[in-house]
Amino acid sequence: MTTILDGVATGATIRSEAAEAAATIRNQAGRAPGLAVVLVGDDPASQVYVGSKRRACEAAGLASFGHLLPADTPAAELFALIDRLNADPAVDGILVQLPLPAHLPTRELLERIDPAKDVDGFHPVNVGRLWIDEPGFVPCTPAGIIEMLRRYDIPLRGRRAVVIGRSTIVGKPMAGLLVRESATVTVAHSKTRDLPGLCREAEILIAAVGRAGLVDASYVAPGAVVIDVGMNRVSDRSLAERLTGGDEKRMAAFERNGSVLVGDVDYPAAAPLAAAITPVPGGVGPLTVAMLLANTVTAARRRLGLQAAAGG
Repeated sequence: MTTILDGVATGATIRSEAAEAAATIRNQAGRAPGLAVVLVGDDPASQVYVGSKRRACEAAGLASFGHLLPADTPAAELFALIDRLNADPAVDGILVQLPLPAHLPTRELLERIDPAKDVDGFHPVNVGRLWIDEPGFVPCTPAGIIEMLRRYDIPLRGRRAVVIGRSTIVGKPMAGLLVRESATVTVAHSKTRDLPGLCREAEILIAAVGRAGLVDASYVAPGAVVIDVGMNRVSDRSLAERLTGGDEKRMAAFERNGSVLVGDVDYPAAAPLAAAITPVPGGVGPLTVAMLLANTVTAARRRLGLQAAAGG
């Protein structure tokens, strides 16, 4: 029987643990862990993401500092803001919401963040620490996937893992974390020959490529664990029906909104083969914000010289 990996429940547990840790830090240090979120421009999706992150902070008892800047903000002004946040003792984590407007130098801005406050794990120092097995911050989505696999007692040591996608946000750090867990890892991408055949060799298959329903039954070996990182809006009715399995509630949402959210995995086709699988929505998505809170708590502990409680 296929196990459905519940990201909503797992994310809620991680958030609860972060709230407990934040309360302990507040009692020990006289202040809560603080996260500064920087949003440049008025992109609707980014506004939604930033709002959800700030609400999650407040619900967990973390201090949240929002910095909403107009789209035409010059780079020098944003650099100066990052410098102020780096120096602010109340700020433990800094998150710059991506994508930035085209005129801003994304890489230079991310490199400006103090690595000790880089709770998104994008700074080259933290990227390097991942690959040489030193403590640092890791992007929240792959970190959340590893945490979920641990909590479901899914072993990684010695297992064959395939990651489809080589982005710096998910694919590459995901591969690094799997290597750290002693899995044998292959990173596949658009140039990979015989992608379905390669994926059928995987005991752990992670799809993070941004193509709706790419991973169908021909990609999945019986008994594989399938992790779907994709978040795709589908407006084609026939494709929506296929990828939702004709689910009445989701198709009703399609009728209301003109689209439906699906993953990179053809869930109805792949789930019967898998030993465990994440749904979309409700799988990987909720883990990302949860791990952002966990990273901010960790940053606060490190900066304040506090030890984690046993098991926390």
